[in-house]
Amino acid sequence: MTFDANSLLHAAQQVAGGQQYPKGALYLVATPIGNLADITLRAVQALALADVVACEDTRVTGQFLRHLGMDKKLVPLHQHNEVSGAQALVRQMQDGARVAYVSDAGTPAVSDPGAHLVAAAQSAGLPVVPLPGASSVVTAVSVAGDTQAQGFRFIGFLPSKGAQRSAALRDIATQPYSLVLFEAPHRIEALAKELHEALPLGRVTVCRELTKQFEEIATVPIRELGAWVAENGHRQRGEFVLVVHAQPVAEDEAVLTPAQAELFKHLLQHFPVKQAAGLVSDATGHPRKALYDMALAWKQERDHEHDD
Repeated sequence: MTFDANSLLHAAQQVAGGQQYPKGALYLVATPIGNLADITLRAVQALALADVVACEDTRVTGQFLRHLGMDKKLVPLHQHNEVSGAQALVRQMQDGARVAYVSDAGTPAVSDPGAHLVAAAQSAGLPVVPLPGASSVVTAVSVAGDTQAQGFRFIGFLPSKGAQRSAALRDIATQPYSLVLFEAPHRIEALAKELHEALPLGRVTVCRELTKQFEEIATVPIRELGAWVAENGHRQRGEFVLVVHAQPVAEDEAVLTPAQAELFKHLLQHFPVKQAAGLVSDATGHPRKALYDMALAWKQERDHEHDD
């Protein structure tokens, strides 16, 4: 797909040219996650003004900029050189350069590299200007229709190692949030089985090739996810974003995040059960009785372990 580059640059200048683009600043530019038409006019204007474009992959970004009719100085900045490379870019910004950073697709520093560069620029007292745009995370959450969720939590790729992966899957089964996962095509079938074991009655929205020509979006019971993938050979290809729907919590139940549970256990070491449950209830909104029962169950479990 190609644009009329001159018309696009003219439109960007007309719409976004009147905004402020200070020199000596870092511009975080979100780029399309698949469909080139999702580029914003403000992003085009910022890239046109940039003295340097730092990027995850110079080949990907070079081709992208050619579609926009631009030829820019490209500096590779990826997970292997981000810490050391950030300082060189900071020095250029201190000399007055506008530096734009783009990842291969989507919003920088959300799963992709960029956070170290942002931190280095901020530490040097340089302006960091975020330019909103395409994000596979937000796109997937918006189409999930998870009415039970109390917000969403971005997880990305689950740990690959057995014990850590198992713990993360157990955690998924207790969350009151929509949980956003990434998965590679060669592992999607395995993930479907693991999710079924962890959450056999749950639901999931699976998004494949978001915004691209062969985009597929389906919300299915988790027990049917493996069959959905298997029924079409093409479904084992492409980029996957999954939204695991939140687990409904009854009014007399409480589901704590790992951090909340750790805090609760710490309070129980210093306060009576009733008082600790009250403090956690005030902080989280969970029912006091449910928290009280949870603490008693922990105590029984601990006493049983000591008896063994």
